[in-house]
Amino acid sequence: MTLEQNYFENAITLEKYMSQMESNQDKSYSIYEKFSLPEDKEFFNLLKEKNPHILVITEDWCGDAMMNNAILRKITDAGDVEVRCVYRDENPELMDSFPADEGRSIPKYIFLSQDGEPLGAWGPRSAKVQQFVDDLKAKLPEEEDPQYDLHFKTVLGEITDGFVYRSEFWDSVYGELKAALTKSLS
Repeated sequence: MTLEQNYFENAITLEKYMSQMESNQDKSYSIYEKFSLPEDKEFFNLLKEKNPHILVITEDWCGDAMMNNAILRKITDAGDVEVRCVYRDENPELMDSFPADEGRSIPKYIFLSQDGEPLGAWGPRSAKVQQFVDDLKAKLPEEEDPQYDLHFKTVLGEITDGFVYRSEFWDSVYGELKAALTKSLS
């Protein structure tokens, strides 16, 4: 059994993860309710045919996870794909097996075959969302500035609001997840 399959078999479902979130639960459910999947029968048929498993490395305090997990859940509900979640901070060895550009950035989605073999991965952000975050962070003063903490909290609020209310970000996450999954399953 692969390391990833072992984690998958011992993890909680995405539905259970979302239902027991202590941070960002209302925001994540709001995105889940508001996001409308495009008509994409070919993609959803591919998911049903290949029947991958998805292992999610996440934490409920993470804004990216708040948004991306809601989009992932919509996709996997439509494609009848089983998704299981593990917490990053409790599983550093798994996270280190699938590093992100910025170290341990989450969420990280690991696409697995039915036998638990890794087929691909995606996360933590779509390129459009990354550009939005980078543009906002570029406005921050130097960390030594006495006003840095105040400005950082303001930027963090703007990022969170963007994740919760800007449907073009949801669409970009959907598009990149679709592309990554399609490539992994082809």
